[in-house]
Amino acid sequence: QVQVVESGGGLVQAGGSLRLSCVASGIFSIDDMGWYRRAPGKQREVVARVTRGGSTSYVDSVKGRFTISRDNAKNTVYLQMNSLKPEDTAVYYCGVQKSVVTYWGQGTQVTVSS
Repeated sequence: QVQVVESGGGLVQAGGSLRLSCVASGIFSIDDMGWYRRAPGKQREVVARVTRGGSTSYVDSVKGRFTISRDNAKNTVYLQMNSLKPEDTAVYYCGVQKSVVTYWGQGTQVTVSS
């Protein structure tokens, strides 16, 4: 059984930093790993993705502020979030892809106060 567990969310003031972590268990040879978010009243959007080989991509709104990284040996993906803004407030989800299937975590709340 595949399990995906996020951690690291919380409440932070604008300009602050948070680091999200996501661990996947019960799965091997993961393809892409990514972070997604859903803000109140909005659809879920991709924030950042990283391939097994380490290639990364970001939504324009977080470029230069967020950094995604992964540890293949630990089936773990991280999201370092700096210079946080109130508009970054959302539930952040980890998505772990193997072939055509994506496994999701339960989400972790990030709240940025102004």
